Amino acid sequence: MRALVVQHEPDGPAGTIGTHLAARGHEVVVHQVLQRGSTESHLPFPDPTAFDVIVPLGSVHGVYEHDVIGTWIDRELTMLRTAHEAGVPVFGICFGAQAMCAALGGTVERAPAYEVGWYSYSTDLPDAIASGPWFTWHGDRCLLPAGPAELVRNELCTQAFRAGRTVGVQFHPEVTEELVGAWVAKCPPGYFASHHTTAEAVLDGFAAHGAAMHARAITLFDWFLDEVAPS
Repeated sequence: MRALVVQHEPDGPAGTIGTHLAARGHEVVVHQVLQRGSTESHLPFPDPTAFDVIVPLGSVHGVYEHDVIGTWIDRELTMLRTAHEAGVPVFGICFGAQAMCAALGGTVERAPAYEVGWYSYSTDLPDAIASGPWFTWHGDRCLLPAGPAELVRNELCTQAFRAGRTVGVQFHPEVTEELVGAWVAKCPPGYFASHHTTAEAVLDGFAAHGAAMHARAITLFDWFLDEVAPS
């Protein structure tokens, strides 16, 4: 079995979902879209039908930022649409979920507020996608087209959806404390205050919630692999 991970920036790896895919017997192939410091990419995307699972990850960019990421975003959307239409299971995370929403005909827009830190949500599938707390870091949201089912939500936006063998989650089940620590260290002074939190609150959440979130993430990944992907 082969899994394609679409990693957009060098500091946005697959984390625990990559480790879990390997543990479940997948050969994990990483397609890194951008090199450090660049927003342009002319690398061809792999043929999605050559893989058993596709995992598009997060990004610092917005799907709608064609003036910034126009050299590659439409090609990624085409690749994801091809995968979905061919029945290749897709698990999109944050930007990856937003890209999948757009590929299905939905819209991605700036959200009225950011979510940065630890949040719990209303879920229709608590045994598969627990309410949380989940780690979240985003300022955009999906407006789903007709067809995909919203599975998890809060007052701000859709937090998870499903369309056939495709699942998108707005939160970050894949992160580790080390990965988020690296993201936090790159933020400019005042960033967290502008989003009504602190760096300490973001990182301290791992002591309170990290182990339980990891367990919830494994349950989520196994639900996707065992129940969604084979459907």
